[in-house]
Amino acid sequence: MSEATTAIETAWLLPRLGQDLPAAEAEMRQGLLARLRLEQLLGLVETSDIARPPLYMIGVYRDWIMANQGSVQAAAAWFNLGVEWAPHDAGKAASAYQQALTLKPDFHPAAVNLGLSLERQGQAEAALACWAEALQPDAARTALLNHRGRVLEEMGRFEEATELLFKSLLTDPAQPDVVQHWSHLRQKTCTWPIVPPEGLPGLPYRDLVTQSGPLGALALLADPEAQREVGHHWLTRKIPAAPHRLSPPEGYAHARIRIGYMSSDFCRHAMSFLIVELLERHDRAQFEVYGYCSSIDDGSPIRARVLAALDHYVPVRALDDAALAERIRADEIDILIDLNGMTKGARLQTLRWKPAPVQATYLGYIGSVPLPELDWLICDDFTIPADRADEYTPRPLPLPVVYQANDGRMPVLPAVSRAAEGLPEDRFVFCCFCNSYKITPDIFAAWTTILARAPNSVLWLVGDNPTARRNLLAQAEAAGIDPARLIFAQRVEPERYLARMALGDLFLDTSPYNAGTVASDALRMGLPLLTLSQASFASRMAGSLLNAIGMPETIATSHDDYVEIAVSLATDPARHAALRAKLKGDAWQKTLGDSAGFAKRFEEAMKKIRVQPSEG
Repeated sequence: MSEATTAIETAWLLPRLGQDLPAAEAEMRQGLLARLRLEQLLGLVETSDIARPPLYMIGVYRDWIMANQGSVQAAAAWFNLGVEWAPHDAGKAASAYQQALTLKPDFHPAAVNLGLSLERQGQAEAALACWAEALQPDAARTALLNHRGRVLEEMGRFEEATELLFKSLLTDPAQPDVVQHWSHLRQKTCTWPIVPPEGLPGLPYRDLVTQSGPLGALALLADPEAQREVGHHWLTRKIPAAPHRLSPPEGYAHARIRIGYMSSDFCRHAMSFLIVELLERHDRAQFEVYGYCSSIDDGSPIRARVLAALDHYVPVRALDDAALAERIRADEIDILIDLNGMTKGARLQTLRWKPAPVQATYLGYIGSVPLPELDWLICDDFTIPADRADEYTPRPLPLPVVYQANDGRMPVLPAVSRAAEGLPEDRFVFCCFCNSYKITPDIFAAWTTILARAPNSVLWLVGDNPTARRNLLAQAEAAGIDPARLIFAQRVEPERYLARMALGDLFLDTSPYNAGTVASDALRMGLPLLTLSQASFASRMAGSLLNAIGMPETIATSHDDYVEIAVSLATDPARHAALRAKLKGDAWQKTLGDSAGFAKRFEEAMKKIRVQPSEG
């Protein structure tokens, strides 16, 4: 045990840590530090009442390391130095972690943090290599596997990510977050069955489904109550209750209703394309519009338009959830509308503070968001029929006609052609531009049946990722369909994406997670759409749009009906032409694109749910 410093020496030493000193004083400091074990020094720092300037602890560790370079504790000191540098300088943090690993190659926490620092510097490949080469005991293997899987998923290398997360679950099955990512990766890559009926070691089928995550559940499950159970499980793990409520239950007495929209997607995102004209058309004599924005500035025209439509743009990316809740309360928002639900970037912890007397969820997540502090789930009578309202949390708030906001403005579109898109001129083109995770084995089986019965047809899909493409081609071939009849489109700019919709003949919707924005885009471009409406909100989105535009005949209620309608349209040119004629002219503009009418109906609903002091 090293000799302890005296109280006088400690009083001299602590204020001088991290300081540039004259040679004699620096030598004295080094001598004192050489007599202290690392934990002794940290204890002295912790119990002292000296002022600690910014980066003080960096100086503490640096000076101790210089005085104790041969110590067995040096690796721990370098690690701690990296932790201190991490919020300020990822490069210096990485150097410190590397020093710790040089001294102790099996120091796996340093390997984890070194990879994270490299990742923050944009060196994803270096981070992956660091984690792949790290030495670690069995108990620590999952952390390194999970970080590698996470980064590979972000890089779009889904197959590798799935394999690593599977290995992690075999090591430790009690990882709900890993289950969620693993199962959703299988959805993205169309690796079926998504959930093996036999489960995984230590994870029976039911647990895998329950831990599949809210977004994955919309495509995995058709039952709204089962979806709600998955959401409840996720929220219980992730979003604890707040210490207290912020907003007054009796509400405020503002002359104009203060409506706040909270989102991480005020950027080039489907939600912004839907809601922008509603924001623009709010009646400013009756409403004051706030936007709480935690999205990145992507410089897109749609973001600029959204922000210009707000009376009060409030950037909140730098605020934690409690601080955001306090800001909303300070603004005395009457109705707070969450536009994320249980999706990436959500600020659900903010909602738990109840910063507004009325809180609703809209557009971002198409199903139950079972958070006690949410009052309303905005929908319509088709997406959530009155006799199924009890299956949802919070309670449904049905808008008249249709739940989905739309932008009535038509952008300038480029010229497109089937030849340029790699489509045959003489075939009936079925298409679906939904994300690959929405494609289920049942819906794909229906598609291959349709292709078999309509031999002069092709299926045009999004080339979302190589693994999904390979798996879909294999499934088609196994069903007796020539893989050449599947044509894959690349992701393109919004204007070209919209323009090429008109090249298709019939949009085949996914179910139980329908197209939402994409369905509206198809109808806008005169592309007929066939959907399968089941029990859940997510499975009834497209049906709501078809009802609103006056085309209920392409709403199927069973897989058999879905197949029969598709085949009849592909093989009966007159029937197909009659259906397409319904979308010509201003059919979309007068219904789904009637943003002025939608804004009025939306505002009437907001007036009904507003809490006012006189009601309290």
